[in-house]
Amino acid sequence: MTNSNDDRAPRPQAEVAGDLDGAGTLNGRAGASVFSIGGPDGRGGTAAGANPYELLSASLAACTAMTIRLQARRRRIPLSHVEVAVSYHHGGDGGRDSFERSIRLEGNLGNEARAQLMQAANMCPVGRTLGLSADIRTNDNVGVGPAASYDDDLSELSIPYIDPD
Repeated sequence: MTNSNDDRAPRPQAEVAGDLDGAGTLNGRAGASVFSIGGPDGRGGTAAGANPYELLSASLAACTAMTIRLQARRRRIPLSHVEVAVSYHHGGDGGRDSFERSIRLEGNLGNEARAQLMQAANMCPVGRTLGLSADIRTNDNVGVGPAASYDDDLSELSIPYIDPD
């Protein structure tokens, strides 16, 4: 990945780059974080790291947790710990895709405070964006079902194989 020499030039929020030779690993950058992108390497193997569905789910989980935490601080709700788990699922029979989001809230929370924080989860900006094309189901117990397989989805793409020789 390259950095701009001009500090005034706008910088993208995220970048992913990689070479076709070597291990086939893709490297990602988002903000100050640098990480490996996992998934099929194009040669029959799998590169280590989070795949794009996992990264998308992590974005929703992070935004949800941050929004709940912000709401708790603003309203002085005694939240001591928040945990958010997210899995992405394909819609069956042409239905909308969905995210299953489970939230666990800890602290000296009454029913009203708990309800306010669970409602705040639906104000998460990433969730509002993803909700335009997928459903987001939320429950208040961390634990989610089996997620969509990125590797399986890539294998179903109709990308022709062309032997370079």
